Amino acid sequence: MVTGVLIDWGGVLTTSLTDAIAKWIEADRIDGEHYRHVMREMVDHAYNGDGESTIHALERGELDGASFERDLAARLLTRDGVPPVAEGLLARMFAGFERVEAMYDMLRDVREHGVKTCLVSNSWSNEYPRHDWDGLFDAVVISGEIGMRKPEPRIFHYALGQVGLTGAECVFIDDIEANIVAARGLGMTGIHHRDADTTISELESLLRLTLRRAS
Repeated sequence: MVTGVLIDWGGVLTTSLTDAIAKWIEADRIDGEHYRHVMREMVDHAYNGDGESTIHALERGELDGASFERDLAARLLTRDGVPPVAEGLLARMFAGFERVEAMYDMLRDVREHGVKTCLVSNSWSNEYPRHDWDGLFDAVVISGEIGMRKPEPRIFHYALGQVGLTGAECVFIDDIEANIVAARGLGMTGIHHRDADTTISELESLLRLTLRRAS
């Protein structure tokens, strides 16, 4: 029986990363094709490659945001053919994230039904909107604050310990397939998030609950 929900933040409780990046590319006049080539290589290495990368270090908090910004800016180009301004790069990249209220309503609802909730997020030295988190989560696990990152099994073990549940008792919701695969390897049910309606419907089936929907 599922009695716990572990959930990602960016791209799950917010609008998609793709949408946020598109807004930043336009605002900062980034060469989008070059950006996608650079990030494809970096992210593929971070999730599928051998050895360590700057993304590993950033997400674990081993590399500070300013250092990563300088490294990333040096790899990118604007449409004017020069690197973008490094300072504040990460904040500008993620400025387009918007809350998805339906997902926040879902979290409040499942908690009211006695289901434990835990945020499990890979951080990029970013600020989180924590003002109402006490009413949303029984535990919060941020990669850069604990020195672990998804899809490392140890971060899932840590999160499960924070809510006092086993993998078999939990569902994990994320928008990155590699993280879903890792969670399933520890016995959790995985929901690969694509949109709020689909995720909430899948969760209703697993929890055997009817959850509130935003009007």
